[in-house]
Amino acid sequence: MVYKVADISLAAFGRKEIELAENEMPGLMALRQKYGPSQILKGARIVGSLHMTIQTAVLIETLTALGAEVTWTSCNIFSTQDHAAAAIAESGVPVFAWKGETDEEYMWCLEQQLRAFKDGKGPNLILDDGGDLTTLIHEKYPELLVEIKGISEETTTGVHHLYKMLKDNKLKVPAINVNDSRATDVMIAGKVAVVAGYGDVGKGSAAALKGMGARVLVTEIDPINALQAAMEGYEVTTMEEAVKEGNIFVTTTGCRDIIRGEHFAVMKDDSIVCNIGHFDIELDVAWLKKNAIAHVNIKPQVDRFQVASGNHIILLAEGRLVNLGCATGHPS
Repeated sequence: MVYKVADISLAAFGRKEIELAENEMPGLMALRQKYGPSQILKGARIVGSLHMTIQTAVLIETLTALGAEVTWTSCNIFSTQDHAAAAIAESGVPVFAWKGETDEEYMWCLEQQLRAFKDGKGPNLILDDGGDLTTLIHEKYPELLVEIKGISEETTTGVHHLYKMLKDNKLKVPAINVNDSRATDVMIAGKVAVVAGYGDVGKGSAAALKGMGARVLVTEIDPINALQAAMEGYEVTTMEEAVKEGNIFVTTTGCRDIIRGEHFAVMKDDSIVCNIGHFDIELDVAWLKKNAIAHVNIKPQVDRFQVASGNHIILLAEGRLVNLGCATGHPS
């Protein structure tokens, strides 16, 4: 295989995260299912210069699943996630990307990907972010433009550069501006978040989730606090009802057994569960560990359990304080 990445042994770690990301990118997965059998991109030779992240890996594997031949570099010397690059390289895609490239290495990577197609052929589509690949081909390898059918450009800087090239009559192939489409990691907007408890911590958690676009449900046994939640516009319910809808669960009560085995058993696939109460007694993690039919540690403080229903539960910080376990705690 032709590639250059930081450490190919990171591929297994990258593959775990790619599988998680696939659940958050249903559009691309639907494209694979609908158009994969017909191989609608067969014959496409795509050079991609876009941040080599886990999410980009899902895009790359979608392109190859649809029949395209792909080579890849990152569009920024510091943006590569090395485990993502390793996983894609191991899958057979020529990848030239690692975190911390020099400017010279960055340009070397761009040139290598142009030569990495089978049978010595050149690209016929450009997927660019920032315009460096487009500029390189126009200025140094104009002979490749004969076969190139078009360009897609992702970011504002690259789009501005394309408009300037167009104005100066230097843009030789059609280009599409996809700058207005953006999605990263787990998008909270549109998710149903369940906050257990509406004390001071619960109020802050609910407000933060609401501010990020989640539809927030609150479970609370104290009638005054429950009324406060309702007056703030939150739907107040029970955990037994909330588990039928929730995508993200945050316990904030300081009390034990808030989310128990019977709740885990009926949660949606890849529900994210965490605790921000002081002790780790709010989630029945012991039940989860004992009854899970599969357990994978995705990365430090992120564990994915498969329960009997076939669905998965993503547990953060082993049920302990999530703001300290998975982030940096309180600001200075």
